[in-house]
Amino acid sequence: MQVSTRPEIPVGVEIATAWAWRLLVLGVAGYALYWLLSFFSEVTVPIAVALLGTALTIGAVDWLDRRGLPRLLATAIVVLVMLGGFFGLLTLVGQQLSTQFYDLKAQVIAGIAQVQDWAQNGPLGLSETQLDRYVDQVEDAIRTFGERAAVDQLAAVGTTLTHFVAGFFIALFASFFFLYEGNRIWAFAVALFPRSARAKVHSSGETAWASLTSFVRATVLVALTDAIGIAVSAWLLGVPLAFAIGVLVFLGAFVPIVGALVSGMVAVLVALVAQGPIVALIMLAAVVAVQQFESHVLQPFLMGRFVAVHPLAIIIAIAAGITVSGIVGALVAVPLVACLNGIVRHLVEESGTPVADDGLPEDDPPEVRAEQA
Repeated sequence: MQVSTRPEIPVGVEIATAWAWRLLVLGVAGYALYWLLSFFSEVTVPIAVALLGTALTIGAVDWLDRRGLPRLLATAIVVLVMLGGFFGLLTLVGQQLSTQFYDLKAQVIAGIAQVQDWAQNGPLGLSETQLDRYVDQVEDAIRTFGERAAVDQLAAVGTTLTHFVAGFFIALFASFFFLYEGNRIWAFAVALFPRSARAKVHSSGETAWASLTSFVRATVLVALTDAIGIAVSAWLLGVPLAFAIGVLVFLGAFVPIVGALVSGMVAVLVALVAQGPIVALIMLAAVVAVQQFESHVLQPFLMGRFVAVHPLAIIIAIAAGITVSGIVGALVAVPLVACLNGIVRHLVEESGTPVADDGLPEDDPPEVRAEQA
């Protein structure tokens, strides 16, 4: 009788190793995909922006199409309106910067003079000689850094401007064709998959697109509310550049939860420089109040209802996106999570297990639902 010398491996270890190599393969594949997208970022980032813009405006093109307007003409009208709005905002912001920048500069100079006076006559009690020495040291540091980095900064600005112009036209043309014949482009993409998987790929893509459309529209409403609230507060307090601050908050709010708060701090900083600490504190209170309204009213009603992504998942997605790809990662992370959430829910339902509003399968026992709640 031959005795087996094969060591017995605990069942838990077998299960763990089976999961481990599969997760390792998925991790390597995911990293390879990320590297590929990063390598072609000058193309992939404008395409992502074009998808977000298409999700926002596809409803207008469809509406004009249903009214009997040719699809090509409807697309051209919507794209021209988008361009008009974009350049109109830039023009208004530039006009406000040009008219109020010098006033703000004078207020900054006056504020620096007040700080110098406080440093001499306040609790620090610095002499004029000490203060001049400190100011000279700061000026020398700035001058040295500027001389050392001037060429590098100029080259970086030129490269960034070139990339921006190229990316702008890629996003513009991609948006046009997504709006005009997005169904044909999607059908071509689906045809690349095996025939047996095309039905699920198509339905999953439609679900992901519906989730992305809902997310973008909800985000625009939230961003518009944040921008109006903070800009009006700045205008009532007499803070310079109120409209420019509103535009900045609107753009920042596309990073949910944290974007509008961070951009709103610019309003607080401008108020501090231009109007002093009291007005800055009032401006800070206004920013916090707008954020509370967003967090407790808009986010649960819009994001929770139309996108069904938990705030914790949004925070984690934003943090991961910033860690991986900076600002672009923060912008893309939450829409990606919203699409993946919609796809998973759809595939679970396709498998025959209905999903309730709370995201759990309806056949889960009550105690599981209680724990999740």
